[in-house]
Amino acid sequence: MGEKQIRDQAIYKFFEKLDRSFFVDPQLKHLAIQDKPLPIGFGQTISQPTLVVYMTIALDLDKNCRVLEIGTGSGYQSVFLAEFAGEVFSIERIEELSKQAEKRLKELGYKNIRFKVGDGSEGWPEFAPYDRIIAAAGAGDVPSELLNQLKPGGKMLAPIGEAGYQELILFEKDQNNNITCNTLGEVTFVEFKGIYGWQNK
Repeated sequence: MGEKQIRDQAIYKFFEKLDRSFFVDPQLKHLAIQDKPLPIGFGQTISQPTLVVYMTIALDLDKNCRVLEIGTGSGYQSVFLAEFAGEVFSIERIEELSKQAEKRLKELGYKNIRFKVGDGSEGWPEFAPYDRIIAAAGAGDVPSELLNQLKPGGKMLAPIGEAGYQELILFEKDQNNNITCNTLGEVTFVEFKGIYGWQNK
């Protein structure tokens, strides 16, 4: 079995033992087992579990990776990143969601993730460059500021499109800073606020 297959299996095993109900409000806990998005307040959602697993696998993480996450949300994707990467830097524009996610991750014992309240379209230049970047919101255009913070040899995963329909794009930057793109499928995310929101397209 190859190294990537072993990592992928570890992600599936982690998914099976992780209680998704820990990341949703009490009145929705009975729905947490379902493979579908759920509201988390403020017009935001927790993504369907199988999509979170798929995106985590697509990032090809290891413990040497520094990851920038745009859209902390409930912290459900964040915990996968914290489990399989070395360092995680997670930005959320809604302060209450960020605080709730930070509390959850600390309760689970993770110490390798930093949280920030702010505009994700600007990235987090202070700790750039990053080996991996993942966006949990649909952008109207390719977020160039985020690509600029991606390390040569790095990968960025982001939904690009319009309201109700986006394509999940895997961007890969080579050692000469050339970018290649691959479409991994059709998805539906909430809007990427800031300069890459749909209203600015």
